[in-house]
Amino acid sequence: MPTFIMLTNLTPDGVKTLKKNPARVAEVNAEVEALGARVVAQYATLGAYDFVSVIEAESEEAMARVSVEMGSRGTMSSQTMAAFPSDRIAEIL
Repeated sequence: MPTFIMLTNLTPDGVKTLKKNPARVAEVNAEVEALGARVVAQYATLGAYDFVSVIEAESEEAMARVSVEMGSRGTMSSQTMAAFPSDRIAEIL
């Protein structure tokens, strides 16, 4: 299954939502699954991004659906990148 890295920043509304309901992160991950993807790993980070998530989705189109749905809520913005295991670089080259 294709793997994607999603770099996420919370908006001020997203920060308020998370502060009021810290369990919201798990709820969002369940919503991602309902959209046909799966959060494999997720990290709250310090620095340029608030969260780094590793997500598996059946296709780029499915991941685009997740990105648009999550972004349309106004609580976060994200950048999404397709990823593959580094040991595959030899096969690709």
